[in-house]
Parts: sequence; structure tokens; C-alpha cells
Amino acid sequence: MLELIQFPFSPFCIPQRRLLEYAGANFKIINVPAQERARVWKLTKQKYYGVPVIRDGRNIIFDDTDDQQLVARYLDRKLKLGLFPAEHEGVQAILLRYIENEIQGAAFRLNDIFYRENNPADHQLQYLRFKERKFGRGCTDQWRAQKNEWLKKLENALIPFEQMLAHSEFLLDERPRFVDFDLFGMLENFLFSGHYSLPKSQPHLRAWHRRMKTVRVKRS
Repeated sequence: MLELIQFPFSPFCIPQRRLLEYAGANFKIINVPAQERARVWKLTKQKYYGVPVIRDGRNIIFDDTDDQQLVARYLDRKLKLGLFPAEHEGVQAILLRYIENEIQGAAFRLNDIFYRENNPADHQLQYLRFKERKFGRGCTDQWRAQKNEWLKKLENALIPFEQMLAHSEFLLDERPRFVDFDLFGMLENFLFSGHYSLPKSQPHLRAWHRRMKTVRVKRS
């Protein structure tokens, strides 16, 4: 059985979890605290401390690169999902960089405003410390004060996807590719706290998001 090591609201874990569901795979979820990676460090033999990590028997798969999507490509090959067709490689590479910068940058800040709700009480201090060491003291308070600005940035950053989805059920063609799962993960991270909804000005994106929550692979 495949094992997915993750924390539930990670924008990089959600795509892997959703594509496993999409594939109908038999898998087990192992949650780790968002700021505590000792288990991952041990599992990867001190080679990596991030998530997601996949354990497939003796194989431990993790993505210690910036943009190669090693976990997703492993699952794509194993489960025969067709998420990275050759004809879309260049376009997906460009879109993934945009998604994991422009979309993720706004989405995680808006979600982290509610870090106390997203984490058990005994994890909150370490989570805040983790964030402040990376983004500076008082970062979550600053993001809370700037919430409306970040919401507007996210809405504007999503406009190209709304335009694409006006002409297709999924971003690139008639079936979901990895960019669909990646964007879905960033938006699920944004929505995780329950305090937000997707922009009403983007009905095609909202319809796509509903499809992405339930779509399953079609085997020939």
C-alpha cells in the first residue's frame, strides 16, 4: 500500500492526495505536524525534511528540487494517469511556476492568518516560530492587517485561469493534467480555514473547482 506522509493543509501535499483519490489508489495517510519533520528526516535517511513524501514499499520518493515534480511524476507513472503528456510539458512548466509563486504566495498567507485554528494548541507556538523565522516577526499579524489586499492579489492572479476555463472543462484540455491538481492544491490551502470562498467574479473557476473535488480517472 502507498503511504502519503503529509500535513493536511499543505498546498504541496493536497495535490498528491487528490491525485491518489482521482486514481482510485489504495493508500494510507500519515500526518505529521506542519513544523515538525523529524519523522520525514529519518524516513529519507537525512536527505530531506519537507513534505509530501511517498513510501511505496522500500521506495521513498520525495521532491528535493524546485520544479521537477518528482513525487507527482512517480505517481503518474505508477498509476498510469497521463498527467504529464509530452505535448504539454512546456506549457505545464510555465503554469506550475506561476501557480507556485503568484497563487501560492497569496493563498498560504491568507490561510496562515488562521494558524491557531489550523493547528492543535500544542503545535501553535512552534508553527508561529517557524513562520516568523522565515518571514519576520509579526508576519501573521501583518498579513491579517493586509487581508483585503492579499484577497485582491489572489483574485487578480486567478484571472488567467478563469479565462482558460471559459473554453475548457480543465486547464489544458478535456481531462485534468498535473497543473489542475497543483492549482487545486493551492486553492484548497486558501479555503482550508473555512473563512473564504472563491471569487464570485470567476464562475468558470468555481465550476472547475467543484469538478476537481469529485473527478475520477476514466480507464479505457
